[in-house]
Amino acid sequence: MNLYRGCTHNCVYCDGRAERYYVDGEFGKDVSVKVNAIEVLRHELDPKRKRSPLKPGYIMVGGGVGDSYQPIEETYQLTRKTLLLLSERKLPVHILTKSTLVKRDVDILKKINQRNKAIVSFSFSSTDEVISRLFEPGVPSPQKRLETISFLKENNIATGLFLLPVIPFVTDDLEMMEKTIQDAKNVGVDFIIFGGMTIKEGKQKEYFLNILRRYDPKLEIKYQMIYPGNKWGGAIPQYYNRIHLLFNTLMKKYNIPKRIPPEFFKDILNKNDLVVVILEHLDYLLKLEGKKSPFGYAAHTISQIHKPLSTLLNDLLAIKGIGKTTGKIIREILLTGTSSYYEKLLKG
Repeated sequence: MNLYRGCTHNCVYCDGRAERYYVDGEFGKDVSVKVNAIEVLRHELDPKRKRSPLKPGYIMVGGGVGDSYQPIEETYQLTRKTLLLLSERKLPVHILTKSTLVKRDVDILKKINQRNKAIVSFSFSSTDEVISRLFEPGVPSPQKRLETISFLKENNIATGLFLLPVIPFVTDDLEMMEKTIQDAKNVGVDFIIFGGMTIKEGKQKEYFLNILRRYDPKLEIKYQMIYPGNKWGGAIPQYYNRIHLLFNTLMKKYNIPKRIPPEFFKDILNKNDLVVVILEHLDYLLKLEGKKSPFGYAAHTISQIHKPLSTLLNDLLAIKGIGKTTGKIIREILLTGTSSYYEKLLKG
């Protein structure tokens, strides 16, 4: 949900700066405000306009090209108005932000959480104050973000930390990642989502490398080695495999879930979607271990099925991509809302 296009947080690594996102003006300084967003959203959520009910799930209040709680939100309050509307519609909410301004709306978040569920996640590249000032110049400090997580936990709001992206050769080493995960553990986050950085050719890459040279000019040649300049701006697989294995090792040590735990979504999603999500999580968790997984394909297959899985229990093995092990896990999910194997991998 991009209530704003452009972002004055001006994170150096943000791919919202890339040409393909068509953000007008100078990224980091200019912001387009969707002044009619609330009216459009109210229209879209009107049940009288829908042939079938809105599919159950979290509404993600956070944008790909602009933080919904960046400073301009203090003036326009589009995010607060959006939360009021979602509260009125009794819809669950997941916010992803870097801003401490979210504290302002704790009154609405508590109401949403009581009726259904609310999650607030914060994005970090690390909890190092010096690095954050250089690479996230318009963002509240890591310490202030951590304090806001503590505040939300005190108000019984579930919280997550998106350690995403870690910056290659800057915040992706063992010491830096462990410090961030330890800090997250200390403030009681409910889960951590992890990911590496992408650098798309053009404005994003040029801007990032200019700042990187100020930090350490010797790193540029290392970036040339791991970023081949592909369409999506991705690094080579060997790099991502390395940092994911490191992340997995640290998360086992601190016993923090590596995906949103099922207690936050099992009573919200319909049964088919619940199975799909848990199978996708299993696929991710096994790949973190460097293992092969049949669950991603099974999740995709099930996502194409429109009949309730509960009516197909005797025919699960006839579904393409579902073997005995997967079929057993699906039955357990339909019966209990989770899977013991999944729960073990999630924290173990």
